[in-house]
Amino acid sequence: MRLQPSLLEELRKAADAEGVALNQLINVAVAEKLSALRTEDYFQERASRANRAETVRILQKAGRGSPPMEGDELPEEWPRQSRRRRQGRKSTFAATAKAGKRKGGSSVT
Repeated sequence: MRLQPSLLEELRKAADAEGVALNQLINVAVAEKLSALRTEDYFQERASRANRAETVRILQKAGRGSPPMEGDELPEEWPRQSRRRRQGRKSTFAATAKAGKRKGGSSVT
């Protein structure tokens, strides 16, 4: 594999700082990049099969009729929102999905 001299020098510095061999650093970096690409592909494929209307219905129903269980309490120092504000706030799920679609989704580089 041929690398630009400046990139190779930065890789050597990083390998020294991590206390690993240059080849090991390159192998780990390539494995991490492949993992990120595969993960992105996986989520894009899953998203293409999603039923957004059903997802929103489930999210709107979540937690209704069920009191919080022991351990679900928020810490006392947690900022509290007014009941009116919580009820007036709309779900951002659909808006977030639309924004990601308009921008072509996120890319991992």
